[in-house]
Amino acid sequence: MRVRKEKDFLSFFNEITGEYVRTGVIKNGKDTGKDPFMSSFPELLDIGIMGHCKHGKSGLCLKAGVQCYQDGLHSDAPNMKLDDFRNLVKQCEGKVFQFALGGCGDPDQHENFAEILKLCRDSDIVPNFTTSGLGMTEEIAQLCKKYCGAVAVSWYRSEYTLNAIQLLLNNGVKTNIHYVLGKHTIKEAIERLQKESFPKGINAIIFLLHKPVGLGIRENMLSIEDSETHEFFRIIGEDAHKYKIGFDSCTVPALINQPGMINIESLDTCEGARWSAYITPDMKMLPCSFDNQELKWAVDLKTYSIQEAWNSETFEKFRNCFKEACPSCAQRQKCMGGCPIRPEVVLCKNKKRG
Repeated sequence: MRVRKEKDFLSFFNEITGEYVRTGVIKNGKDTGKDPFMSSFPELLDIGIMGHCKHGKSGLCLKAGVQCYQDGLHSDAPNMKLDDFRNLVKQCEGKVFQFALGGCGDPDQHENFAEILKLCRDSDIVPNFTTSGLGMTEEIAQLCKKYCGAVAVSWYRSEYTLNAIQLLLNNGVKTNIHYVLGKHTIKEAIERLQKESFPKGINAIIFLLHKPVGLGIRENMLSIEDSETHEFFRIIGEDAHKYKIGFDSCTVPALINQPGMINIESLDTCEGARWSAYITPDMKMLPCSFDNQELKWAVDLKTYSIQEAWNSETFEKFRNCFKEACPSCAQRQKCMGGCPIRPEVVLCKNKKRG
C-alpha cells in the first residue's frame, strides 16, 4: 500500500488490487468530509507512447464501429522515444501511482514495450494500457502478467477481440473491456447487459463516453433526451451484474442525475489537471487526452518540467472551468459542469456552465 501525503489530505493506492482511496480535507487532525480539489502533482499520468497506429490506415477502428478520437486513420507521427519516456519516469518516481499507456495505436506494439513496462515497475509505478487486441501474443500477455496492474481490451466486436481477452485471462492478467458508448452502440450495450453476454472471467466493463474528437462525429453523441440513454442508465443503476461496471469521469453528470442504487459519494468528476494529465508522444502535456487534436491546453515538456506544467497558468485556466461552472446548481460539487473540452457531451438537462 502506497501512501501519498498532501498538505491537507492523504491518498492511498494498493499496487496489487488497484484500490484507490483518499481522505477528505483534514483540518485540525479531523477529516472534514469535504473533497480536496486537486493534488500537488498528478497521481495518474496518461502517456501517449504511440504516435501512429499500424492498423490505422486500414480503418480498423471504423470497421469495428469505434471512431478513434486519436484519428489513427491519418496520423503518421513517430512513437515516443524511449529516452523521453525514461525522463518522464524519473520525474514521476515516488510521486505518481499509475501510468496509463496509450496514444494513437496499441501500446503493446511499441518497439520498446518491454523496456517501458520494466522502467515503470523499477520506479514503483504501475503501468496499465488499452489495446485493440489485434497484435496480442502469448509473449505480450506474459509481460502484462509480470508488470501490469490491468489491461483493457477495446470492444472491437471481432474474433481478435475475444482471442486477446482469452489470452490475457489464460495468463492471469486482470482484464477489463473498454466499451465506447454512443448512439451507434448503446442498444448493443443494453442487450449485452441484460443477457450478461460479455466474455466470462473479465474483471470489469468500463464504459467510455463517445466524444466528437478525431474521427468521432457529433451524430454519434448520446443525448440525455433519448429513451435508450435513460434505459441504459436505469439498467446500470437498478440491475445486478456478474462483473464490475465502471465509467470514465465524462459520464458522471448522467450518473448523478439518474443514480439508481449507485452511491453518488463514490463518483468523481473530471480528473483533468486535478488528479491526472495526458502527455503526447512528442512531449506535450495536456489536462486531458481529448485535447490531442487542438492542443489548446498544451505545455511543452521539452521546455518545462511536469511539475512546472502542472503549476502553469495554462493548467490553472483549465481548472477554473470547474471552479466557475454551474454556480447555481445543487450538484455542482459532484459534477463541476463536466467536460471543459467538449461541453456538448455533458449528459445533463440543467447545464448552467458560464
